[in-house]
Amino acid sequence: MTFRANRASWSTDVFHQNEDGEVEDQTTDNELELLEWYHGNLSRHAAEALLLTNGQDGSYLLRKSDSKDNVYSLSVRAKESVKHFHVHQSGSSFKFGFNEFATIKDFKQHFANQPLIGSESGTLILLKYPYPREVEEPSIYESVRVHTAMQTGRSESDLVPLAPSLGTKEGYLTKQGGRVKNWKTRWFILSRNELKYFKDQLSPEPIRTLDLSECSAVQFDYSQEKVNCFCLVFPLRTYYFCAKTGAEADEWIKILRWKMSQIRRLSTRR
Repeated sequence: MTFRANRASWSTDVFHQNEDGEVEDQTTDNELELLEWYHGNLSRHAAEALLLTNGQDGSYLLRKSDSKDNVYSLSVRAKESVKHFHVHQSGSSFKFGFNEFATIKDFKQHFANQPLIGSESGTLILLKYPYPREVEEPSIYESVRVHTAMQTGRSESDLVPLAPSLGTKEGYLTKQGGRVKNWKTRWFILSRNELKYFKDQLSPEPIRTLDLSECSAVQFDYSQEKVNCFCLVFPLRTYYFCAKTGAEADEWIKILRWKMSQIRRLSTRR
């Protein structure tokens, strides 16, 4: 058994003798990992940072899923957020969305045709720009001119960075007004510690930006005459929202709660 590195991934060559005594090369390469836009063990956080910083609307990459074997994550940039979708592998076939591909060639051809996909939030994304794993980088380094300690008495544990989490999400929600209690559909973008809402998806400027560090709770709400509602509790106001489905409302609640837990965790360490 021999191992060879190919494009930052390992493959296993198994040599087997057939009935005629001839030696056959039975390669168990995971061909999916040989895609130029496959990024291996890239984390969700790093994928979002990469696509938001260097990608554009419709940029995407494939990476290993954090959940289980034979499951991959397709990370896709959609405006100011990054959405993640599962790709399942079963033997030599691959399943993505409503389609199943018998070979890696069929799978690659599907993405070469720039498929249009829609998420549960109603967002339509045209997959146009595969983000390559190998990117040319400049070999330029700065020279250190000043180097002095600005603090004393800090321990090794203080070296852990207090990096804010990304955890982006976007989509349409119906929101209740503040003074006039009517309901209007708005486009929402969750990024870093802010939840912004816009008149629609094409509006360049938000109507309002909610600072989640000031939010005390997010929960399902059953006080309205609508279904699939949840609320965000702030000191001066409680905001009410409704999603199209219960599953979508649950998604928003989960990621908002996760975001708020990250904010609290970082604030206690400062």
